[in-house]
Amino acid sequence: MLRPAALRPTLAGQLLLFQLTVILLVLAAVAGLSLAQSAAVFDAEQGRRVTQLAESLAASELVRGRLPEPAPAQTLAPQIQADLERWQVSSVTVADAEGTVVASTNPLLIGTRLPLGAGVLEGRGWRGEVDLGGRTELVGQAPVLSAEDGSLGVQLGVAVVGREVPSLRELLVEATPTLLLYLGVASVLGVAGSWLLARRIKRQTFGMEPREIAGLAEHREAMLYGIAEGVIALDDQHRVTLVNDVGRRLLDLPDGAVGRTLDDLDLTGRLRDVLSGTVTGSDQVVLQGNRVLVVNRMPVAKDGRALGAVATLRDRTELAQLERDLGSFRSTAEALRAQAHEFDNKLHTISGLIQIGEQEEVVRYIDALNRHRQSLDLSIGEPIRDKAIAALLMAKSAQASERQVRLEVAEGSALGPLAPADSADVGTVLGNLVDNAVDAAAGTRAALPAAEAWVSVDLRESEGAVRITVTDSGPGVPPETAEEVFAHGFTTKAAAGEHGIGLALTKLVCEHHGGGVDVANTAGGARFTAVLPLLGDASGPSGRRRARPARPLAEEPT
Repeated sequence: MLRPAALRPTLAGQLLLFQLTVILLVLAAVAGLSLAQSAAVFDAEQGRRVTQLAESLAASELVRGRLPEPAPAQTLAPQIQADLERWQVSSVTVADAEGTVVASTNPLLIGTRLPLGAGVLEGRGWRGEVDLGGRTELVGQAPVLSAEDGSLGVQLGVAVVGREVPSLRELLVEATPTLLLYLGVASVLGVAGSWLLARRIKRQTFGMEPREIAGLAEHREAMLYGIAEGVIALDDQHRVTLVNDVGRRLLDLPDGAVGRTLDDLDLTGRLRDVLSGTVTGSDQVVLQGNRVLVVNRMPVAKDGRALGAVATLRDRTELAQLERDLGSFRSTAEALRAQAHEFDNKLHTISGLIQIGEQEEVVRYIDALNRHRQSLDLSIGEPIRDKAIAALLMAKSAQASERQVRLEVAEGSALGPLAPADSADVGTVLGNLVDNAVDAAAGTRAALPAAEAWVSVDLRESEGAVRITVTDSGPGVPPETAEEVFAHGFTTKAAAGEHGIGLALTKLVCEHHGGGVDVANTAGGARFTAVLPLLGDASGPSGRRRARPARPLAEEPT
């Protein structure tokens, strides 16, 4: 049956009980070791002492002189009793050459066979524990030798001095004062240390119990791995402390990413700057592989101390694909709107001429309009034979004209029919570059009304690749941002909002084709150059065979 939560010991209580149990076990072990050490000390010290006393007794002239005589007990009894009291030992015994006790302070031993150690009857001394009269004694046994002509002679008997071995209780009583002191000091220190440790752990866990900590961990795991966004947490040393599956996939991180720094994971460039906080701000656009990511980084601090940061990652690749797909529709709508506005102005002009009776002027005006349309068809439709790209340029020309910007196709441009996938990608890159160029040229004209605003487009196909060059009369690109403008989804517009994805998408499409894009300043503006190797196959409208099959951007893994 489960115990109620109120009856369960707290984490601090559990730690305190555990520590106290460990302390008691340690103290018991210390007490056992102390008793063992006391026994060893007794054996060493008293063993040497009784051996020396036995040797002294064996060398006594009285013992050596009386032992060979009949009934030596009467003569030796007073001497060994005096030695017992003087030496403060448990027993003093003398045996003859056969090991039979002839005199002893314990009358019960007289006439019995004395337990002798090895070699004692051969003239060697011995020390050890024996049973004498029903009690265990630590004895020293020394041979009694006769003296003849100043030299040792035959063995006359054995001298034995013993000290009773103290029991465990006696050793404990003897060691009690010192042992109690040690146990008391250790107990006080152990209890105090356990209490302090319990308080510290309680404070570090914010007063939560183990079941609460486990529940919090489970909720965190469910939250991190149940959301569609990527999450990556870093400490103040830019070391990954947490990353969910979505974040690992978006950043192409290995399984062992936790615990490694950004440099160890080869996260460099713009992505590293955003994650490390070098670049600040919300909704930072970053290109990672073939993905367009939006990164939000939030620093984490506690009690004024920086702990690191948490970044969320959103995959904008699908949105970029949708923007690309909708680009043609927007261009068509803008072109229709611009042409409707243009036709409306022309119809008003024709209507006015008719109302004032200038029929001949109406005819001349219509002829001029036809010539302008034919020249536009010749300048765009003749060199640009891909119908989608030609239509895009005509739409962009109408939009640019509304903003008083002249859009022209450079002399020598030539582009044949393309496969549908290639045509769509070329249109995406061309449309983004032209839009940026028209914005820059129109901005210059707004600042300097007398300045001429123009955009030049050069499209050339050679060696299986399309080269797109767009030059404008704008202010150019600042040198300090020239290297960043594509990698960052960069924008110079005052109200960026959702801007900044166009050039990033341009770079993504070019790299998908195995090409690239760069920018350089000219004497009167900026020049963007993009190279797209064609991916179409022999079944496409272009009739060209390519090295690898076309793969639309929408099919890239997200």
